[in-house]
Amino acid sequence: MRIAQVAPLWERVPPPAYGGIELVVSLLSDELVRQGHEVTLFASGDSLTLAKLESVHPRALRLDPSVKEYAIYEMLQLAQVYERASEFDVIHSHMGCAALPYSKLVKTPTVHTLHGIFTPDNRKLYSHAKEQPYVSISNTQRDLNLGLNCVATVYNGIDVDSHKFFPQPDEPPYLAFLGRMSPEKGPHHAITIAKAVGLPLKMAGKVDVVDVEYFETEVKPHIDGEQIQFLGEANHEQKNNLMGRAVATLFPITWREPFGLVMVESMAAGTPVVAMRLGAASEVIDDEKTGFLCDSVDECIAAVHRIAEIDRRTCREHVLNHFSVKQMVKGYEAVYQQILANRVTRNGHFHHSVILQP
Repeated sequence: MRIAQVAPLWERVPPPAYGGIELVVSLLSDELVRQGHEVTLFASGDSLTLAKLESVHPRALRLDPSVKEYAIYEMLQLAQVYERASEFDVIHSHMGCAALPYSKLVKTPTVHTLHGIFTPDNRKLYSHAKEQPYVSISNTQRDLNLGLNCVATVYNGIDVDSHKFFPQPDEPPYLAFLGRMSPEKGPHHAITIAKAVGLPLKMAGKVDVVDVEYFETEVKPHIDGEQIQFLGEANHEQKNNLMGRAVATLFPITWREPFGLVMVESMAAGTPVVAMRLGAASEVIDDEKTGFLCDSVDECIAAVHRIAEIDRRTCREHVLNHFSVKQMVKGYEAVYQQILANRVTRNGHFHHSVILQP
């Protein structure tokens, strides 16, 4: 099958540190190549991939201070993809709603993975292209009111073998937090939990420009280098060590997280997750077996005191059974085949609304 994978230009594929979408695109593209497909990856020019790489810019836009208008490069990239649409059997967009106006104009079908959330503004564009085939990354991510043609849910997968398993946490114990330093990810809650249980908290993640004020006022004042430590951005090995050596990973989000790759990466290392019961957390965590789902900060605090009840090997096995790369790729291959089988070749539109459960 000739497949185009279209990734955001903001980060490299795979990302050197933080970048959930780009990591998923990297793993998906490389495994599709291994499965014998002809894959073309449209991404930043510094991306590393087994696929054929095409780009409109030599490096990740986040690392290029000369780039002032991200949308211009996004449009250039999508123009490049869709001018060559006839070269592919299927186009797989990870660009959110940005690709929707383009995908309606060609006969080659586009599969759109919904990596983000619905907003009042982007809902208008999704409503305009509701017949396009969409893939959700969790069942709770879907918005039934939009009436989108969601053809499947395919959970994000990781390369479990690249995540070292830690059968025992470090002594003395500490808690881990990994994620953007933003209100949605809840690092301020993580600090509250750590202080309440009297354990050190090691935090890693990036601070986006839009979150600088939040970080400076809600997080930084608590960082003392001892109980509350901030390690900055972490690469793969650093993340694996940070979470794997922790007694628990805190995931006290304040928004409806569409998936939450950090939870999977933590469990792969053997470390249980204490999470707010929001978004996809209940689909990723097996409550009281691989972590705890909580409805308040107080419940999170109580859960940390119960963390010894969780078997770390069960956490690892849960990821192997549900969130491996091979399972993710198998899911997407089934989607591609379904889309091609249901295509009306005369006009390239879709006339079905099948919803497959994972």
